[in-house]
Amino acid sequence: MKLAQTEYSQRRQQLMAQMAENSIAIVPTAVETVRNRDVEHPFRQDSDFYYLSGFAEANACLVLIPGREQGEYILFCEEKDPALEIWTGRRAGPEGAARNFFADEAYPIEALDSVLPDLLDGKTRIYTEMGANSQFDSQLLHWVNKVKSMVRKGAEVPHEFSVLGHLLHEMRLIKSTAEIEMMQKAADISAAAHCRAMKNAQPGCFEYQLEADIVHEFMREGSRWPAYPSIVGGGENACILHYTNNDMVIDDGSLILIDAGCELDYYAADITRTFPVNGKFSPEQKALYELVLKAQLAAITEIKPGNSWNAPHEVAVVVLVKGLVELGLLTGEIEQLIEDEAYRTFYMHRTGHWLGMDVHDVGEYRINKEWRPLQPGMVLTVEPGLYIAPDCEEVDVRWRGIGIRIEDDVVVTEDGCHVLSHKVPKTVADIEALMAS
Repeated sequence: MKLAQTEYSQRRQQLMAQMAENSIAIVPTAVETVRNRDVEHPFRQDSDFYYLSGFAEANACLVLIPGREQGEYILFCEEKDPALEIWTGRRAGPEGAARNFFADEAYPIEALDSVLPDLLDGKTRIYTEMGANSQFDSQLLHWVNKVKSMVRKGAEVPHEFSVLGHLLHEMRLIKSTAEIEMMQKAADISAAAHCRAMKNAQPGCFEYQLEADIVHEFMREGSRWPAYPSIVGGGENACILHYTNNDMVIDDGSLILIDAGCELDYYAADITRTFPVNGKFSPEQKALYELVLKAQLAAITEIKPGNSWNAPHEVAVVVLVKGLVELGLLTGEIEQLIEDEAYRTFYMHRTGHWLGMDVHDVGEYRINKEWRPLQPGMVLTVEPGLYIAPDCEEVDVRWRGIGIRIEDDVVVTEDGCHVLSHKVPKTVADIEALMAS
């Protein structure tokens, strides 16, 4: 399942319509990285590059020049090499880049040094992401200096640099209908994976066995990769926010926290569920779980156009603090506990983040130092949690070592919101029923 090339064409046109007169945008690919000796990590394209091109090969460069008569979209990429492709796979080559990826002009990547300075000559402003790739930054300065060296011959040197993300990331923040459909599919696959893990969990299993269930479902349904390293934390490990060792036995009576989502055509899902390995919540587990669920449901009701980005978090904190006081884990006045952030002993992260091509997606959270209002097409996670550390002496021993997080993916709609990840059960009754089946 992939987006149509017309989607990428529309994005390029939308970006160029915002660029300053007489400007150029330059976007390199991600860098291939070595895992060990002559083995590389699986290559994953830079999200900005892929967002504008749909081109997944490494060692390429995308150039946009609004209004250029010879063509506005130029792509540099690896040439076809039949002998090398036997070992490393097929390449599009410049001809394929023009034919299949709608490039107006395409050149071998080796031509970048000779062609790009001519493209820079006479331009006033360069849009790029400085600081993300030091090797590319050096190359870009080299190309600018090459133009500078030709000033006496009439060359005109660009004198302004602009952060490309200032324009591009605001575009990425608002998802199109096609993007939301892709994210819905990613959420559906991820939901099925969570359900599979719930059904197969049993006391004495290893965390990595449940991770295997997750990855199996991802790949079986068409996703090649998790969107991020899956978290499968049993018992006390659920209190470690980014636990990824996933190598411990899960004892009877323990909760399991699974934070996992697949990536589908570069779009991420991000879902967390917490459930008992033996299929039955203990009284303490149930009390804390239902409090987190109450906070999450309250936060989701705050997601609607015009509401502040921070509104879901504020509501979740109020619900959690009230519940912690009722359970005796906090003492004091609700307002003062919130002002003092006393809850951070048990809830130390925020209630969500943007979601899209990156699991922690791009886009500003504040505009002019104010929390930005939500708009249709934004996609965010809602993930309150409670984590009672095993060595927390401030609470009774019966609460210690319980970690809970419930996370869903939510898209802002014209009249409210839609939960993309709704197919994973999250009430106590529904979880216990699924596991019993």
